[in-house]
Amino acid sequence: MATQWQGVCGLYHLGRTLGRGHFAVVKLGRHVNTGQLVAVKMIDKTKLDVMKLRKEKENIICSKLVQHPNVVRLYEVIDTPTTLYLVMELAEGGDLYDYILRHEGGVVECTAKRHFAQIVRAVSYCHQLHVVHRDLKPENVVFFPQQGAVKLTDFGFSNLFQPGMMLATSCGSLAYSAPEILLGEEYDASFTVHVRSV
Repeated sequence: MATQWQGVCGLYHLGRTLGRGHFAVVKLGRHVNTGQLVAVKMIDKTKLDVMKLRKEKENIICSKLVQHPNVVRLYEVIDTPTTLYLVMELAEGGDLYDYILRHEGGVVECTAKRHFAQIVRAVSYCHQLHVVHRDLKPENVVFFPQQGAVKLTDFGFSNLFQPGMMLATSCGSLAYSAPEILLGEEYDASFTVHVRSV
């Protein structure tokens, strides 16, 4: 078993691949000293131009700023000459997209309301800190069964905003884009969300 794990700066052993993106791979990680399991997102800096690398670092600032029970926690960032490692809380229960596929006939209303309220709480908290996620989709909501929680993840398109400021960047996943983004129009990031307990 030890031969399948690779190391990250002597701090984490890396195991199987959990997911892939355009410039990144997410792997299962295990802390060398504590044995804690984590998700390690590895961003290949050699494939990013200066602007994309700067934007990635801005997104890390947003991720560090957002500390909420319904947002996946960013534990640490390891920056090497070729790779940026983001060490995050590990979601043991998969994502909302797979959950929907497994529950083809639907879920009990009280369960759906509980999940939805947690997502809205996370978004509301982000907006209070003037952070906009900009890529809300089922794949970016993950389950933590032991905590009884769903959490928002992947702040790769996130941005800081000022109230009243209009954003113009076209970003996020095309299938989930708002009409304003598809039309190339500016959009308001400062709407307020109010959540009551469910």
